[in-house]
Amino acid sequence: MSWVPHITVASIIEQDNKFLFVEEYVNDTKVINQPAGHLEEHETLEEGCIRETLEETLYEVKVDYLVGIYQERNKNSLDMWLRFCFKCSIKQEIANGELDKNIIRKIWLPRDAILNPNINLRSNMVIKCIDDYNAGKKFPKEIISSLLEK
Repeated sequence: MSWVPHITVASIIEQDNKFLFVEEYVNDTKVINQPAGHLEEHETLEEGCIRETLEETLYEVKVDYLVGIYQERNKNSLDMWLRFCFKCSIKQEIANGELDKNIIRKIWLPRDAILNPNINLRSNMVIKCIDDYNAGKKFPKEIISSLLEK
């Protein structure tokens, strides 16, 4: 069998030294993740990040810059995850909306709170993205060239 690549987008949103996370179910396990998800056909990475953040948090955001690109694959897994993580700013909250079906809730937490052993992170990329953001890693979003025909 061959490997299976997954292209994903994620957003880092910080306010008052807290980060926006979502609590969700993955295989019947409750996990914490950034607002994130799979890139859909015919959308740019930036569009995917905006859409996923809205679907999972009901926040309309603007993408400020790229924090980093992350590749993760567990030793005996066929699945390889390629995550593009963007720093985003909230434009507005959509009232009376409904969160994605697997999302339990959105939650604001300081970085150290997600290190609690009772908290399951969706992947190691969650903390790596935050640490890179806190370290000041910042790349212009224009570094990504989109040649999609619309």
